[in-house]
Amino acid sequence: MSICPKNKTSKARRDKRRANWKMSVPSLAKCPTCGELVMPHRVCKNCGSYNKRTIIAQEEA
Repeated sequence: MSICPKNKTSKARRDKRRANWKMSVPSLAKCPTCGELVMPHRVCKNCGSYNKRTIIAQEEA
């Protein structure tokens, strides 16, 4: 018993199936403290705040 495909899959049908593999752009939200763009539900790398509270104290340079 062979496992060959019964009919040829056309290029259009094959490529339609493969069209959804592209990466999506990550969603960004504005930090309420400093206005920097950050990923949602993550600590801001610029000011160290999350949910309007300072989580990581930033050192003044």
